[in-house]
Amino acid sequence: MERSWLNIGKEEYSIVASEIVSILNSERISILCLKGDLGAGKTTFSKSLFAVLDVVDEVQSPTFSIVNEYHNIDGAVFYHFDFYRFDKIEHAYDIGYEEYFYSENLCVIEWPEMIEGLLNLPKATIFINGEGSFRNLILSV
Repeated sequence: MERSWLNIGKEEYSIVASEIVSILNSERISILCLKGDLGAGKTTFSKSLFAVLDVVDEVQSPTFSIVNEYHNIDGAVFYHFDFYRFDKIEHAYDIGYEEYFYSENLCVIEWPEMIEGLLNLPKATIFINGEGSFRNLILSV
């Protein structure tokens, strides 16, 4: 399945995020990969997605921490990864990726290309691109 949102601004991210959460829930998918160039808006979109999920924690880029754990008002747990700095897939083993990915909690992954060989679970991927203040988001399930 593929779904596209074209020429959307950041203020529309929450609408798109709501639709994506519905799709993930209906398809029983807990791995969401975000792909796009540096500065494409992956973290910005993640913030909107976690807001839709009623996360109570402050959502920040996991660039230096590799993974951030968030909780929503109902106590559900979500994980946000950034594998940009990984130069070897083995680093994913070092952080215990299996514990996160197989938890069935939503895992939002920025730069999944760095660990592609480990993503053998059902997943959805959002490709983000665009110029200026508008972005195209393409969801592939």
